[in-house]
Amino acid sequence: MLIKTVRGKTPQYGSDCFIADNATLIGDVVMGNGCSVWFSAVVRGDVNSITVGNNVNIQDGSVIHGTYEKSATIIGNHVSIGHNAIVHGCRIEDFVLIGMGAIVMDDCVVEPYSIIAAGAVVPKNTHIKRGSVYAGVPAKCIKSVSPELMEGEIERIAKSYSMYASWFKKD
Repeated sequence: MLIKTVRGKTPQYGSDCFIADNATLIGDVVMGNGCSVWFSAVVRGDVNSITVGNNVNIQDGSVIHGTYEKSATIIGNHVSIGHNAIVHGCRIEDFVLIGMGAIVMDDCVVEPYSIIAAGAVVPKNTHIKRGSVYAGVPAKCIKSVSPELMEGEIERIAKSYSMYASWFKKD
């Protein structure tokens, strides 16, 4: 793993985290407990702060960044950020699933129990209400999250990544 201090800020992460060998954490990054940052993911807090809650998985190839002097990135608890997603200068609240290759732009707010579908592009300043599924380019609300999706996808994936991370942790 590459952990790099920038502008006097060194990334911090809590207990029981898995950071892959080639993941990168830079600058003003504060991450909670039980998180995982997977292979080739970049969490780059050089131009603004990045705050990540507990039990968050940032999957392979994802990029987490912000906008200089404008938009920090805040990620809640039990969030799954799919492979090759980009989360940029926005607020992702608890129990959110961001699909593979999705892009969430500056100043967006994604409320709890929402899903951003794979490949979706959420434009700047979009406010996604609790329990919504957004898909497309640009992303639009296509339906509400059912109780089955809450348990079967959002919660299941977050729990699964905790298990997967345990396979890589050193004793």
